[in-house]
Amino acid sequence: MTTHFFGDAAVLTGRSLKHVTRSIDTIITTAIVPIAMMLLFVYVFGGAINTGSDSYVGYLLPGILLITIASGISYTAFRLFTDMQAGIFERFQSMPIARSGVLWAHVLTSLIANLISLVIVVGVALLMGFRTGANVLDWLAVAGILLLFTLALTWIAVIPGLTAKTMGGASAFSYPLIFLPMISSAFVPTHTMPGPVRAFAEHQPVTSIVNAIRDLFTEQPVSSDIWTALAWCVGILMVAFAFSMVIYRRKIS
Repeated sequence: MTTHFFGDAAVLTGRSLKHVTRSIDTIITTAIVPIAMMLLFVYVFGGAINTGSDSYVGYLLPGILLITIASGISYTAFRLFTDMQAGIFERFQSMPIARSGVLWAHVLTSLIANLISLVIVVGVALLMGFRTGANVLDWLAVAGILLLFTLALTWIAVIPGLTAKTMGGASAFSYPLIFLPMISSAFVPTHTMPGPVRAFAEHQPVTSIVNAIRDLFTEQPVSSDIWTALAWCVGILMVAFAFSMVIYRRKIS
């Protein structure tokens, strides 16, 4: 049964990835907005922002990576919505394949597509002067955090992808997620913010994730931020996964 599931999920993921590669502009579009923001903040606002860091692009990059993921998962919701409206799920359910294989194919496609976008953004950051002394283990830790964050947001995206009534509704949920890093430590230190804004910024998921990635890039001692970041990612992932599976079972029953 397990082998059957993995085989079906792999075949269906290949199908979904073919759609992505045929419209590679979606990946490019996903990367363009974060890159444009990075260029704007570094070359226009960067000189006026005092972060205490030698390189503002290095300070900014962790937040930009999270924005890249938040931008990318809107396409996951869009692809799910399109398949739901086209009756693809019903068609596959009539075939001898694992019932959850179709859903997992979209999730795996989201991970791969977002990985490509993240590599593009890091490449542009390197061209802009980003440098890090992070070793292999540090990079693996960063990759692990970004993977968990992508999984968590992807399963959130599954919910509107399955339940939305319109194409715009399926992808519009991502806008607050893209905006969330703005009220965090991603662009400026939180101590420069007014009291209520600072309180929100310091206790929302993005700040701990950004701080953990930034510490890893700058080879700083790992603080409690990394455990807070992992707790947020795992917690969101578990809740979103549970809700998604309940909705999915109702849709295909």
